[in-house]
Amino acid sequence: MKNSVDIAPAKGKLGVLVVGVDGAVATTFIAGVLNVRKGSGKPIGSLTQMATIRIGERADNVFPYIKDFVPLADINDLVFGGWDIRNENCYEAANVAKVLSERDINAVEQELKAIHPMKAVFDQFYVKRLEGTHVKTGKSKFDLAEQLRADIRNFKAENKLDRLVVIWAGSTEIFLKVSDVHKSLATFEKGMKENHPDIAPSMLYAYAALSEGVPFINGAPNLTVDIPAIIELAEENELPIIGKDFKTGQTLLKTVIAPMLKARMLGLNGWFSSNILGNRDGEVLDDPGSFKTKEESKLSVIDSILQPELYPDLYKDYYHKVKIHYYPPRGDNKEGWDNIDIFGWLGYPMELKINFLCRDSILAAPVALDLVLFMDLARRAGFKGIQDWLSFYFKSPMHLPEAVPENDLFIQLMKLKNTLRVMMGEEIISHVENDGVLSSLNLTDSI
Repeated sequence: MKNSVDIAPAKGKLGVLVVGVDGAVATTFIAGVLNVRKGSGKPIGSLTQMATIRIGERADNVFPYIKDFVPLADINDLVFGGWDIRNENCYEAANVAKVLSERDINAVEQELKAIHPMKAVFDQFYVKRLEGTHVKTGKSKFDLAEQLRADIRNFKAENKLDRLVVIWAGSTEIFLKVSDVHKSLATFEKGMKENHPDIAPSMLYAYAALSEGVPFINGAPNLTVDIPAIIELAEENELPIIGKDFKTGQTLLKTVIAPMLKARMLGLNGWFSSNILGNRDGEVLDDPGSFKTKEESKLSVIDSILQPELYPDLYKDYYHKVKIHYYPPRGDNKEGWDNIDIFGWLGYPMELKINFLCRDSILAAPVALDLVLFMDLARRAGFKGIQDWLSFYFKSPMHLPEAVPENDLFIQLMKLKNTLRVMMGEEIISHVENDGVLSSLNLTDSI
């Protein structure tokens, strides 16, 4: 058994500040946690609350719950707040979102009504389809970031919190590439003071959180924390960061189906994906600039799994297309269609058809909960910088520049659980075990 990581205890209250706190994902997440606390619902979809983790050999048959194995914060100790461009309390916002039933919303009415958003940093240049009525003003982006820092300090003091986590559950911003202003913390801070156009509002939230000693999670495909300046700040302040873009519906399926094709050495000619979505996220993605950001996130997944450079006969020239259509009648109930043209033995063609009728925020809410609890754990464990062990939760997970991204869902899950095992001083599980066969070959001593 290896030495465990020194993890500070989860004492006191954990503040959860959500950017986009009045949105569908945030209100579903918050109302869901409040219902679970009351015993009126179960946290289905949450690894931290419902999943087990194997310890030791298979023959030992030891499978504790993750929440009992690692020292996570208790969901009863979470205190919610955040920012939004609309001035509605979370009860009003949850009724507007229409994701949860009236029964589930009304069960926690008073708690939701007590959560009022702080004024948001917003610029319509970066999200064309939204208008902000509850927004901050300032002479520069640096000034706005300082206002966010004050919000974080005040929220912590007013609620007598021990620790905080900030999570972006806001809308998708326009597509931005890494530019010179992002290359270092010094150039970034100078750019904020000069209102550089390549510095989007989401980056200001990340800067403010990390400057206040708070981990940051990016749930959208925005560039946000995936720039050298913010990574430098996270390393400097010894804080964990992670993103980007919650993996919920269609891409979740891709990270299962694509590994299956590769595992069986089946070829791919084309993968066409289409979605309809009617919530505010769908409206935002109706703008070409925001859709470009989402498209880049979705398109990157298959390539990294199939590795066409290693398997040119199977994957070199496949065609991949992604479409998202705003369709208001559908609301938060997203529908995704996938047509997958594959080929097998001697090149004979076959097809896969997938129709996934999912609920976007219902899938995203447990992801938000897990990430908040795991990032708080990472902070208490002294982890800093990019937390690629949490790539399981993202469409386009951040990774070190020299590392090959891993998008196979089950490899990601193995990495997550092995990280938890290492934290607690348990051996990692490779699935190569002393099951009799290895003993007969006298190989066990070398494994």
